[in-house]
Amino acid sequence: MLGQGVPPDSLRAALRDVFARPEYRWSERPDPWGWIVGVWYRLLDWLDTVQRGHPAGFKVLLAVLALVLVGLLAHMGYVVWRITRPTARTPAGGAEGIGGRELADARAHRARAEELARAGRYAEALAYRFVALVLELERRRALAFHPSKTPAEYVGEARLDAAGRASLAELVARLYRHLFGGVPCDEGGYREFGAAADELGRHVAPA
Repeated sequence: MLGQGVPPDSLRAALRDVFARPEYRWSERPDPWGWIVGVWYRLLDWLDTVQRGHPAGFKVLLAVLALVLVGLLAHMGYVVWRITRPTARTPAGGAEGIGGRELADARAHRARAEELARAGRYAEALAYRFVALVLELERRRALAFHPSKTPAEYVGEARLDAAGRASLAELVARLYRHLFGGVPCDEGGYREFGAAADELGRHVAPA
């Protein structure tokens, strides 16, 4: 081609244009999961070394890891069961409170919550305070109470504005954290829960 009078600069420019295309870029792209894969392979190499060097110790290690796995699965199953079952069930005849009183409305549940709070049983008081909130929202036609529903189900169906729905979701998260997660609840936490529940009435969406 050079013998036919093609300028060398034109040839170089053409080659640069061709090799500047994306398909000719040979740089390796970083793999975000590469370090995880590397750690996994190093772990496998270490286990293989332990198995060949200490067969008895390797069997003990496997037994311990199996027990840990079984324990984790059992704990996860228990937590899921506690979260998905209803927080409080009201029998057909009404739930009896102190002195045989039937907890048939929101006011009765609030009173029961206050009794439990005065006794220092704040986590249990939250459950009754939440049911009182649900019954109050039902009275205002913002949702439909049913004893088989979980607290989280009410978040999806409640007829509230965006701020109210977010507040109800936060109350449910607090309820799960203290009642099922084992996080201690004090009087301040109980009062904050009640104040936030009282504010929800202002967020009921118009029919």
